[in-house]
Amino acid sequence: MGSLALLAGAAAAWLAYRATELRTEMAAVSQLVPQFKEELLAKDNQAAQKTLDELQLHIDTARGAATDPLWKAAGALPFVGPNFSVTAELVLSADDVVDRAAQPMLGVVSSLDWQKMTPVNGKFDVAPLESSSPTIVAAANTVELTHARLSGIDDSGLFPEVSRPLAEATQSLDDLRQTLNTAADTSRILPAMMGAAGPRNYLVLIQNNAEIRATGGLPGALAVLHLEDGEIRLEAQSTGSAMGRFTPPVDVDPVQTQIYSKRLGTFISDVNLTPDFPTAAKAAKSMWEARQGSPVDGVIALDPVVLAHILKASGPLTIPIPDAVIASGLPTTLTEENVVKTLLSDVYKELDSNELQDAYFASASKEVFSALASGKVPGDHLLEALTTGAQENRLHVWSSHKAEQDIIGKTSIGGSISGPAAGGNSFGVFFNDGTGAKMDYYVRRSVQLMEECKTDGYSEVTVRVTTSNTAPMDAATSLPELVTGGGRYGVPAGTVQTNIVVYGPAQSHIETAHDNGTKVPFGSHIHAGRPVGMVTTSLAPGQESTVDFTFGKIVQHTEPKAVVTPTVQNVKDVILDKEEKACTAGTRTTD
Repeated sequence: MGSLALLAGAAAAWLAYRATELRTEMAAVSQLVPQFKEELLAKDNQAAQKTLDELQLHIDTARGAATDPLWKAAGALPFVGPNFSVTAELVLSADDVVDRAAQPMLGVVSSLDWQKMTPVNGKFDVAPLESSSPTIVAAANTVELTHARLSGIDDSGLFPEVSRPLAEATQSLDDLRQTLNTAADTSRILPAMMGAAGPRNYLVLIQNNAEIRATGGLPGALAVLHLEDGEIRLEAQSTGSAMGRFTPPVDVDPVQTQIYSKRLGTFISDVNLTPDFPTAAKAAKSMWEARQGSPVDGVIALDPVVLAHILKASGPLTIPIPDAVIASGLPTTLTEENVVKTLLSDVYKELDSNELQDAYFASASKEVFSALASGKVPGDHLLEALTTGAQENRLHVWSSHKAEQDIIGKTSIGGSISGPAAGGNSFGVFFNDGTGAKMDYYVRRSVQLMEECKTDGYSEVTVRVTTSNTAPMDAATSLPELVTGGGRYGVPAGTVQTNIVVYGPAQSHIETAHDNGTKVPFGSHIHAGRPVGMVTTSLAPGQESTVDFTFGKIVQHTEPKAVVTPTVQNVKDVILDKEEKACTAGTRTTD
């Protein structure tokens, strides 16, 4: 018995030693990981490699402890055994990520210089990205599988010393896998989309936020970009008004036609009354091809704020414009500071004809695209500008090539109203102009989610939309009819009419709608399994309204999030922090 007790004591002491060793080495790993990330983002490849070597040394030592025969045997013990096996799994997972993801990605970052992606003579060199794709995809797969493995571990019986690192590692891998998956998907489809495998044509919709539409604004200016083997050039330009009316309308999803009217398929300026960008893009493609006869491979939508981001990267651009436009006093040089105000407000005040307005827009668009092709915008700065536009929900892309669209559709840049990017406890708040003019430049909006009391296991969320008309009090006479609409659609000059459209999470119900505290009727629909509510507001200059939509029976228990139509405002000023309403258990908000 004494020998057995001695052996047991020795085994316990050895395991304690190994546990201390593991704790020390993995603590060092945790401290080095943020440092490695910073060095990688800073493109300090030499420092990143040194840090990665240190990481590997600590992981090698930890792996020696975690694969110790006695440690492995302890994993079979009742009750406490899972703590040993999970610790070993954490160490081996860290080894996999460093060896099969971090090290290869460091090599990719070292060879893939976005500065070198700056176009030369109108041509982007996409070869480095194309050749790096297999490495990026393999790294993403490694992280995805490791995350799935750790996520599947039952932590209910684990000691806090083990469950806490497990949760932290799982969360870190979740953040990393999303980044790597995006990089992998981009590397797989971007070269082909830029014409590496054959020429591509993309219809570009420049959305005018002064006349709001669900995805951003009225597509007034149109262009086609031709891409071939990385070379980019402006192929054609037109306007929404020049496209005219389509009789009969082009085919559009009948469910959305019922919600948003037949205008979806009748005018290209109305294809994005629906917030579902793939639907809008398909309709725009059909219209362009019917009128122009030239096929397009996809559709891109952006707004003047994205142009401002690009001008920040390029610097000021001088635009050639007709003498009649010069006489108006509009700037001949566009900058980051003046482009939004010029294109969304001043052009309508200073030019009294659609033809001159279209000419100014066309010239501005042409110069921006020419700057992209000429190399005036450094590749890394262009990437930053486009990334910012995408994060602000101002940039959307759709491809007619299924394999590409399957990937794009999973991301927020795809602008789909359903699918992974729009799933979970997601709310959508979208605006459509009902004035028939350019008054939305003067509108200020905010959106806030307010979580109500939970009942019967369901969540309840109120979506608060506050809208104010900041136009001059004498807008009816001081602003031109091109801006106010002059009452031609039944809305008094100076008044802003807006159709507010709010989407809730799938399977939830819209309980009530209130306008300035008064319960009001609302349009009710279902789109892609999501409830849709609509309320119309009309605001004279100086007026403000607060519309509340309350959604109940929400089965999703994740943090609620909101996607909002991009306006002339900074997104940070529109989407306010969530508010949680204090309540007593067993109660709920009522009218």
